Amino acid sequence: MAHGDITHIDIPVDDVERAKGFYGALFGWQIQEYPGFEGYPMWQAPNKVSGGGLAPRSEGFDQPRSYVEVDSIDETLRRVTELGGRVVVPRSEIDATSWWAAFVDTEGNQVGLYEGSTGGGDAGS
Repeated sequence: MAHGDITHIDIPVDDVERAKGFYGALFGWQIQEYPGFEGYPMWQAPNKVSGGGLAPRSEGFDQPRSYVEVDSIDETLRRVTELGGRVVVPRSEIDATSWWAAFVDTEGNQVGLYEGSTGGGDAGS
């Protein structure tokens, strides 16, 4: 993936098991949990390129959030604020080689950022 590519999509859910059954049956997504990400099952589309997570719905996270890969989260968040956006989740570690963050754009949409080496399917919230 390259700077600007959408790498991951989180879908907020109230009932993880119900959501796993729904999306698995509807789209044929492979859905599983990975060590270190218990309670946050990740889905993989049949094309093996698109993926994301089924994240527990929470305050401020009630709509799907797409994650965009960036070369530098710190630099991108600096630009977000310069351009009139607002940081809602600062740079946060996923593991030793990858990080995520989230911001609200000038139109009120929440967008995630991903920086790291784990590839497209592992950004999380």
